[in-house]
Amino acid sequence: MSDSSDSERDFCIRIPALPPSTMRTFKIQQWDMDRHDFLEAAPGLGMFVTITSYHEEVLLSKLFGPQGTFYFTSHLPGEHVICLESNSTRLISFGGSRLRIHLDIRIGEHDLDTAIAQAKDKVNEVTFKLEHLIEQIEQILKEQNYQRDREENFRMISEDTNSNVLWWALAQTLIFISVGIFQMKYLKDFFIAKKVV
Repeated sequence: MSDSSDSERDFCIRIPALPPSTMRTFKIQQWDMDRHDFLEAAPGLGMFVTITSYHEEVLLSKLFGPQGTFYFTSHLPGEHVICLESNSTRLISFGGSRLRIHLDIRIGEHDLDTAIAQAKDKVNEVTFKLEHLIEQIEQILKEQNYQRDREENFRMISEDTNSNVLWWALAQTLIFISVGIFQMKYLKDFFIAKKVV
């Protein structure tokens, strides 16, 4: 089963009997006012998918990108409602802009296909998380190298300062000893000249 709509913000479809092993895919196309045709892809747009049972129980509520595949298990037979709503407010500001939504519902697919697709989604999610962790590790390594360089510079400045303080203390000590020796010799010569000693 395949449907499409040219609505501006949302699209809902009622399905009378929905078996548990169904797979749904959708794709968004945005109207290009210059070409007067729908674009093949709609970058930056996304769809908020909501699936409810006839008891108004929400079975799925998730935000997707411009195209995606979603799964859910219908626990009870009966009518279900699938609603797709655009996450973009840009379409309201451009009065002539429209969306085309392609909704493909495959009924009676084997659970194996669903399991494979879910496994691929899980692998994609794990890949994304792994890439994020790798970026965080690289950032931590950069920060550690920066702190290591700062520590090394601080240590060199501290050693230079300590060395300068030591040499200044030695210079002061030599000056004080020289002044003391000079004063003692001058006073001794002074007292000898005055014949006090």
